[in-house]
Amino acid sequence: MKYSIIGDEDTVLGFGIVGVSGKVALNADQAQRAFQAILEDNETSIIIITERVADMIRPMVDKYLFTVGFPLIVEIPDRNGTKPDRPGIKEMVNKAIGIKL
Repeated sequence: MKYSIIGDEDTVLGFGIVGVSGKVALNADQAQRAFQAILEDNETSIIIITERVADMIRPMVDKYLFTVGFPLIVEIPDRNGTKPDRPGIKEMVNKAIGIKL
């Protein structure tokens, strides 16, 4: 099982210190290319992506978040913190499984 990170320079560097490979994405084009490259790596089973980068390529991320089993995608805040308009974990679970908890 391999982890990969896509995010800003600070986040990718921080994860790199603990051995997680990653790609820096500062715009939508870079984010899309990084995401596609990681998807092509069959050893990657968990993609960690910052919220802001995920928002740059939201349709692509949501496709894998809600319809494809692997790789698992985990969105995290970047160094600026959680975006104020982000749904909480309860809302995300409800959307993912289609049942209101």
